[in-house]
Amino acid sequence: MNDATIFGISTAWIISNAWSVLVAIIVLIAGWFIAGLLSRYVTGLLSTRLRHNATIAPLIGQALRYGVLFVTIIIVLGQFGVQTASILAVLGAAGLAVALALQGTLSNIAAGIMLVFLRPFNVGDYIDADGIVGTVVEVGLFATQLRTIDGVYLFAPNSKLSNAKILNYTREQSRVVEVKFNVPRTANLDELRRTLDQQVRGDFSDSSAHPEFWVDTLNDANMVIVARVPVQSRDWWEARSIIQERIRNAVDSANGFAPSA
Repeated sequence: MNDATIFGISTAWIISNAWSVLVAIIVLIAGWFIAGLLSRYVTGLLSTRLRHNATIAPLIGQALRYGVLFVTIIIVLGQFGVQTASILAVLGAAGLAVALALQGTLSNIAAGIMLVFLRPFNVGDYIDADGIVGTVVEVGLFATQLRTIDGVYLFAPNSKLSNAKILNYTREQSRVVEVKFNVPRTANLDELRRTLDQQVRGDFSDSSAHPEFWVDTLNDANMVIVARVPVQSRDWWEARSIIQERIRNAVDSANGFAPSA
């Protein structure tokens, strides 16, 4: 078969199937556009409705997008006379092959679903997952996006997070700021507690919160006191700095001793 014959067959096939090719192209373009539009709409709608739990919205949006694209491909193949049963059989075989080749990718999808349903963290939480540290921005179908404390973008595979020990620093409403400092062995502990209690209360703590001041270590010349102050989790970093400064000033003023590092 020479080139002219091949060209003639190709031209004849294109002419006889021109309408199907045109419809297929239109369906592909429309499907791609509708998939993106529907995904953005559902994600935005769920994010608005679920203000206190926006974690699941991006995952559903992405799953919906890929579902629409899958249906679009089946419709396009149907334009060329491919039977649905045949399509599903071929896709089933191809899916098995792809599943074996992309085990890591599929594990990320499964991990993403598990993270959404088990909810060890939500969007906005500050976490440490075996060294993956940052504020959760979005939990996607394949990976989770985070922002570090210094504003660096972090993209972490879901499988890494699902298998990690996760410390969620903002899930609980309150956290404890702990500060250790030295005072003379002869210091009046009752007076010290009253003074420090007045200094650290109010700004970052709930009205029902009670700071605690305990003797951590007793030495020959001084004592190491540990202050434990409950604060709002979202204010922990700022509260830690201000509470340490106030304790230092109070102890310096009363005894001439600064808090230890």
